[in-house]
Amino acid sequence: MQYRRLRVWIVVAIALSVAAGLFSYQPLFWRWSHVLPWKLGLDLAGGSVLTYEMDLSNVQGADQESVIGGLRDVIERRVNLFGVSEPRVYTEVAGERTRLVVELAGIKDVNQAIKEIGETPFLEFREVTQVDVNGTSTTAFVPTALTGRYVKGAQLTLDSVTRAAQVSLEFNDEGAKLFEELTGKNVGKPIAVFLDNQLIEAPVVQEKISGGKAQITGRFTLQEARTLVERFNAGALPAPITLVNQQTVDADFGQDSLTKAVLAGAIGTMMVILFMLLYYRTLGVFAAAALLMYIALTAALFKLTGVTMTLSGIAGFILSIGMAVDANILVFERTKEELKRGFLRKTAIEEGFKRAWTSIRDSNISTLITAAVLYSFTSSFVRGFALTLFLGVIMSMFSAITITRSFLRLYMSRETVTPAKQ
Repeated sequence: MQYRRLRVWIVVAIALSVAAGLFSYQPLFWRWSHVLPWKLGLDLAGGSVLTYEMDLSNVQGADQESVIGGLRDVIERRVNLFGVSEPRVYTEVAGERTRLVVELAGIKDVNQAIKEIGETPFLEFREVTQVDVNGTSTTAFVPTALTGRYVKGAQLTLDSVTRAAQVSLEFNDEGAKLFEELTGKNVGKPIAVFLDNQLIEAPVVQEKISGGKAQITGRFTLQEARTLVERFNAGALPAPITLVNQQTVDADFGQDSLTKAVLAGAIGTMMVILFMLLYYRTLGVFAAAALLMYIALTAALFKLTGVTMTLSGIAGFILSIGMAVDANILVFERTKEELKRGFLRKTAIEEGFKRAWTSIRDSNISTLITAAVLYSFTSSFVRGFALTLFLGVIMSMFSAITITRSFLRLYMSRETVTPAKQ
């Protein structure tokens, strides 16, 4: 019964791996490539890198971090409208200068992107009304005179009793009068807040508000409230951005880099497989089969989850292939030690997996922690490397412990009780 289950499991695993390989090899599916295509980064798909410098001279030090985060959020949402395959927006700080870097992979109309990215975020408050259209009530947003130019700033605060997150707004003198008039007309109704013509919040007015200060409360998490503060400040505080550098990566150059990266990975994988076959012989055959299945399954995982493949990401993937082989080597070396002690092959293999597991677990966990730290505290190409390495290591553990072990168990399932020869 166990032998039959093993055969079924291995057949299923092989079938899934073949399907994953075909799915990952996009040219075979060129007719459906638009449904779930590979996402390629700037260095592979070509595109442009735009570097903007932020002018924070008119922003108080306490508000600068919020303004920077808000501007980054606004630019990300603008870039997403350009049809870019995987836009990347991040900040760089060099001395007293703060720069915003925008990577546009595969973008066609760079000039239009530059024009729209460079516009100052526009914050405005609108009244919410119901309009009857052909017998159907439709929500309409009516612009008002109150805009971001009258907002002095926004801050994240906590309720003194419940400690719930809330957003505090402050208007200048003219804005306080406009806000008082607006809230007086809309008690019990929502006031919609738009940033770049996109609705970001629609709080309900509880009472007429005088004095130029207000609080937006609700069931916010800290992160939600912080994001809202950043968006208010991005459209309220003056922090213009200026294009200081533009670089273009040709698509042909990116395709050439992709071809070389894939070729290098294939050559490296074949050399690893050759070593395993020559050194471990029969055991190496199973390790090689498991390694090829690992590559197919992991590539399909990257494609399914929408991981953006860059040169650094491919490097992380190739590194994880080596780590998948490391796990097999640890198991095989422990198996050889058990064979020298006189155990049957079947028992030696089980003991080899059991005794090697702690080393495999600890080494892979340390790599996962390193990859997680790199992903959390870095940006740009380093994050791509960390992400593919993290996912690849998880899959390599599954491949080494599950697939290779199943192959060997099936191979040894009908072993006789004759001790193995050294």
